[in-house]
Amino acid sequence: MEKKFRHIEQLVTGVQTSDGAGVRLTRVLTGKLQRRLDPFLMLDAFGSDVADDYIAGFPDHPHRGFETVTYMLAGRMRHKDSAGNEGLLDNGGVQWMTAGRGVIHSEMPEQIEGLMEGFQLWVNLPAKRKMMEPWYRDFAGAEIPEYVADNGIQVRVIAGNSHGVKGAVVRVDTEPLYLDVHMPAGASFEEELPHTHNAFIYVYRGEIELNGATVASGRMGILSNDADTVKLHASTDARLILVAGRPLNEPIVQYGPFVMNTQDEIHRALDDYRSGRLA
Repeated sequence: MEKKFRHIEQLVTGVQTSDGAGVRLTRVLTGKLQRRLDPFLMLDAFGSDVADDYIAGFPDHPHRGFETVTYMLAGRMRHKDSAGNEGLLDNGGVQWMTAGRGVIHSEMPEQIEGLMEGFQLWVNLPAKRKMMEPWYRDFAGAEIPEYVADNGIQVRVIAGNSHGVKGAVVRVDTEPLYLDVHMPAGASFEEELPHTHNAFIYVYRGEIELNGATVASGRMGILSNDADTVKLHASTDARLILVAGRPLNEPIVQYGPFVMNTQDEIHRALDDYRSGRLA
């Protein structure tokens, strides 16, 4: 029997926008895709060597009800939060923050020139964990597990497991897989994904072919849920992130930096923030 692979269900072009104090970025996963890509709520891609595009950073702002994962390909960003955490995120590093019941934090550049490039992914929390205590961890680039396959493909395992390599972070409820895959031209890469898990790729260098479809740099490909394996082929030297997770299948109610299950919980988050009780 011929092996079946996931295919591209939809190609997505991100929306150019700004956030924080004026940081220019591309919002790839937007609110209209939250149900389809549950448990993932948002993906921002940023990349510029023009300081004015990023220098203002992200001053103090609140979060409640989900996790943020910041992956820095290039650049230096300082994190500080209301729980007393502080860390420097730089080339190849990852910051994983569980906002839980609430945290106020800032993310500010520690550079005045040069390239700043990376991603921020928002991962939902189940209702039973939305009000948990906040958690935070910085991983330096050298701490991210990685492996190199016989065909020269390099894989960095930020979360989950890939080909026997355990990632930096494991989560029980959403079971996220987050890989940064570097592929030489002509190479192919396969990854097992439970068909129950929603998944996507985002190509940020080169071009990828997947089951007859082409995904160019700067595009997201939402993967179908009709097979347990994804097979990628690099048309050129290429780099991409592959993200998958188990859907929570719970109501999603978002108001800016708060993601809860009901409007009443959103109102409570706003009241807690305005009265200083959120963090």
